[in-house]
Amino acid sequence: MTHPAIRAGHAAVVTGGAAGIGLAIAARLVGAGMPVAVIDLGAERLAAAEAALKAAGAAQVLTLEADVSDPGAMAAAAGTVEAAFGAPAMLFANAGIQPGSSIFGPEEEWDRVLKVNLRGIVNAVRAFGPGMIARGGPGAIVCTGSKQGITTPPGDPAYNVAKAGVKAFAEALAHELRNTEGCEISAHLFIPGFVFTGLTANGRTEKPAGAWTPEQVTDFLFESLDRGDFYILCPDNDVSRALDEKRMAWAIGDIIENRPPLSRWHPDWAEKFERFLRGA
Repeated sequence: MTHPAIRAGHAAVVTGGAAGIGLAIAARLVGAGMPVAVIDLGAERLAAAEAALKAAGAAQVLTLEADVSDPGAMAAAAGTVEAAFGAPAMLFANAGIQPGSSIFGPEEEWDRVLKVNLRGIVNAVRAFGPGMIARGGPGAIVCTGSKQGITTPPGDPAYNVAKAGVKAFAEALAHELRNTEGCEISAHLFIPGFVFTGLTANGRTEKPAGAWTPEQVTDFLFESLDRGDFYILCPDNDVSRALDEKRMAWAIGDIIENRPPLSRWHPDWAEKFERFLRGA
């Protein structure tokens, strides 16, 4: 791991770090000798994560139960982390939920998804970012987005809207950081593919053949950080980068060519999309 922020003794924060991709990220960081603060909900989940990280050799682990959707809770968490480890060098704003949604579904459904998946990212960055900048030296802020925030497929609009917002926020953050004098903190948009976690299991107990494990996607994340990539677009066992690129190119083409929105799923355009994929 060659990103300059990844050094023994540099602290890191992972929101949504008690399981899945977040826990795999935390394990990678403690393996590099970094003190790690894991922020999530559920005392039992946090205790299990702490035990797993210590079993993996972690010397310094701090677990905090805090709701990322609450700006006050995140500000308090930042104070606790800085008191324990100093300002972190790395922040992985990763917490997210996906309970499902529909356009005219319950208001609470929309509120919770937007508060966690979008405001949770914003709150984490706003809570930890100023201290990271003031600390000086190299650092990184990684915001977990989704391909659903780019191609916005039908079926879960609240999740898509939130993750589209994360993309816009991460891009604005990168611009802000690179135009802050003396700032050595890089920003990154992490875009996982199909990863088998509690969020995506949907009752399954065995990993589908098309999915990656949290460890595989974490490997890809850190390789991309080493290269300095901003858009960390992850493949999986079903979808190659080339296929992702074509899907995303078609999605932006809806605007450029004045097609109907989500034309990939429109009966008058579905066949044309398939020809586009084949290069016909």
